[in-house]
Amino acid sequence: MDWIDRMNQALSYVEENLDGEISFERAARIAYSSQYQFQRLFSYMVGIPLAAYIRQRRLTKAAFDLQGGDRVIDVSARYGYDSPTAFNRAFQSIHGVTPTAARKPDTVLKSFPRVSFQITIKGAAEMEYRIVSKDAFRIVGVREPISTDAEENFKCVPEFWQRTAPLIPKICALMNAEPMGLLGASVADGEDENFYYIASATDMPVPEGMYESVIPASTWAIFTGSGSPGSIADLQRRVFSEWLPTSGYEWATSADIEVYLNDDPVDMKYEVWLPIVKKA
Repeated sequence: MDWIDRMNQALSYVEENLDGEISFERAARIAYSSQYQFQRLFSYMVGIPLAAYIRQRRLTKAAFDLQGGDRVIDVSARYGYDSPTAFNRAFQSIHGVTPTAARKPDTVLKSFPRVSFQITIKGAAEMEYRIVSKDAFRIVGVREPISTDAEENFKCVPEFWQRTAPLIPKICALMNAEPMGLLGASVADGEDENFYYIASATDMPVPEGMYESVIPASTWAIFTGSGSPGSIADLQRRVFSEWLPTSGYEWATSADIEVYLNDDPVDMKYEVWLPIVKKA
């Protein structure tokens, strides 16, 4: 089964349980993925985090139920809100009106349709890439725990970069192996331990206060890019939404890495390293 089909099956599970409990772990299993990978892939493909999508879909269905005559307190409980007050706040943030007002005729509401994944040919700009098989290598640097919740990680990782800025010269001084650049690496260091490293590839000893991790031997799709700091996220989004679906490869369970090749904040040079395996 193609991974696009598996992602759609996972979303069918989500859709069928909007009025009940949704397990991100189960959705990820349906997609043959880790929770971290599933949520990150969803965010890149759809443009919003999975949790935000589920909120939008639940509040879309809540509006339909209210217009059908259901009581606010019943709809609130149906879609997982602990109190009508919490439901009222969430409903207004999406629809701009209260749940009570939504029951009145001619009230303008918003509808967020169900997502469906499919392969489309967009005709966008070219992407430069190469496929490389590489032995295991060791990275050393500082690290921050990351969640399986991609929405949370989108907030904490940029903050981690800001806090780490004073240590970056010390981390770069360790660099003596490929990939030659400052690394931002999302790494699973155990079954339930995920970390984001700001590190260098090196064989040098681990300085006090830093950590090491061994990146396993993998086949990598390596994409090159340049531009402002925000452009690397655009490249990653295109890799997942345009290149990966038609490449004949799938995202492997390994680290994924950003390699920063210079320190120019205006015209950054970088690479995105995506671990891949051939489709079965």
